[in-house]
Amino acid sequence: MILGFIGTGKISSSIVYGIFKSKFKVKKIYISSRNINIAKKLAKKFKVIKVLNNNQDIINKSSVIFLGVTPNVGNKILPKLKFSKNKKIISLISTINLEKLKKLTKVKNIVRATPLPPIEIKKGPIIICPPSKFAKNIFKYLGKVLEIRNEKLSYKFWSTASLMAAFYEILNTSSKWLVKKGINKKLADTYTAELFLALSQDALNKSSQGYKKLVADSQTPKGLNMQVLNELKKGKFFTKFTKALENVNKRVSKK
Repeated sequence: MILGFIGTGKISSSIVYGIFKSKFKVKKIYISSRNINIAKKLAKKFKVIKVLNNNQDIINKSSVIFLGVTPNVGNKILPKLKFSKNKKIISLISTINLEKLKKLTKVKNIVRATPLPPIEIKKGPIIICPPSKFAKNIFKYLGKVLEIRNEKLSYKFWSTASLMAAFYEILNTSSKWLVKKGINKKLADTYTAELFLALSQDALNKSSQGYKKLVADSQTPKGLNMQVLNELKKGKFFTKFTKALENVNKRVSKK
C-alpha cells in the first residue's frame, strides 16, 4: 500500500511512527513539506518515506491520502486539488464534516478519524466515521478501532479527545506540587505518570462495573480521596469540566 500525508503535524507524524512500529506493511509513504523539520526527520529515519513539495503529486502517487491540516488550511487548499474517484481519503481535520469533504474532494470513499498522539506507541482509541474496511485495515494495527455510523455522535468523541492537554496539565500540577514539597522532579514525574497509568488500566479492566461504582469504591468515609473529591466539587471543577466539553462540542458540530 502507498500512503500519502498532506500535513505533517503531530498527529500525522505519530501515525507514521506507529506504522513503522507495527506489522502493517507499507510500500511507500509520501509526505508534504508543510512542516519541513518534521518531514525531513521522518524521511531521514525511514527509507520508504519521500518528501514532496507539491500536494497534487502526493495525491497522484498515493492510494490512501491522509488529510492532516488545520480546518482553515483544508478549506483553502482542497478546492485547488484534484482527486480521482478511486482514491481513498482519511481526514484528520476536526471541523470539516463528511458532506463538505465530499464536495471539496469529489471522492466518495472518505472517512474521518480521530487518532491521538499515543498512536505512535500503538495505544489509544481511534474513532472512524463512517465504518470503513480500508481505514480499519490500517488503524487496527495502531490501536483500538471504534467505528461510528452517525457523524453527529462522532463529534462527541472529538470533544472528549480534546481532554489531552487538560490531562497532561493535571499530571503537571500533581508533579509540580510534589517537587514543591521537596521531591526530586524525576521521581515526581515518574510517580505521577505511573499512578495515572495504573488508574487508567484499572478503569479499563473494570469498565463493565461502571465508573460511578469506581468513584464510590475509591473512597472511604472521611478519607483522603473523599476529601479531594469534595473540595473539587465545591470549586465546581466538574461543572466547569462538563461545560468545557459542551463548548468544544458546539465548535466541532458546526458545519
